[in-house]
Amino acid sequence: MLYSMTGFGRAEETINHRQVVVELKALNGKQFDVNTKLPPILRSYELDIRSLLANMLMRGTIDLSISVKQEGAAKPMVVNTDLAMFYYDGMKQIAAKAGVPVDNIISTIMRMPEVVAPDQDVLPEEEWLQVKNVIVRAAEDLMLHRRQEGEALLRDISLRIANIDELHNKVIPFETERIERIRTRINQWLEDMVGKEKIDSNRFEQEMIYYLERMDFSEEKIRLRQHCRYFTDTISDNDVAIGRKLNFILQEIGREINTLGSKANHAEIQQIVINMKDELEKAKEQILNIL
Repeated sequence: MLYSMTGFGRAEETINHRQVVVELKALNGKQFDVNTKLPPILRSYELDIRSLLANMLMRGTIDLSISVKQEGAAKPMVVNTDLAMFYYDGMKQIAAKAGVPVDNIISTIMRMPEVVAPDQDVLPEEEWLQVKNVIVRAAEDLMLHRRQEGEALLRDISLRIANIDELHNKVIPFETERIERIRTRINQWLEDMVGKEKIDSNRFEQEMIYYLERMDFSEEKIRLRQHCRYFTDTISDNDVAIGRKLNFILQEIGREINTLGSKANHAEIQQIVINMKDELEKAKEQILNIL
């Protein structure tokens, strides 16, 4: 079963009068990288959150957003009453000396620096465990989304490899013709260059055998078919993160296709090789999306 690298997950729960909403978005990435947007109350648990997500999501660029709302406020506030009284006493003295009224002094004090500030308290351990469970559910939701997208990728990539294997079979009818065409062309070239009567038939056959052995691509065909079968077997495994492994196998398939093309020396086989390369590139593009 394949899992896509991309996906989205969301979970929410009310914990001790706090509404906790967790959202996760995953994009393609060679390694695991997470960008966090956390409320101050969860900052002390950031390393725990990163470790949790690394174990569950494994690879990709992850955007994590957690909001904690309490009584309708996204950022619960606290009032520093001691500081407010300090400002109040000072303002009363200034107003008395200046002979000005002290109307609306409370509203002025509430706007003074650090009188009203976000609640920076650390979330209690028992509540953190509940928040952690919400994060786990969001990650599970993301993995479900990844799996659903992976099913479509599986169908497409399997089709590409099957097409390469089918194209491989189309090479077979041209092999005998290819050898005869090479032999005829070389023989004709020698006759034109030195004359038919000057050709040593025994030496010609020896050189031809040597040349044809160098042009033989039967081993490449065997390895190409083996790599295609290995790819099909691997893609059917139950392992979750197999993107890198599949990419390595595609590289080996590409090497055999390239060698087959370089040795072909036959127009129709070259066209088949080009079609193989086209299918291979489409498979490589899709593999970039695999976990």
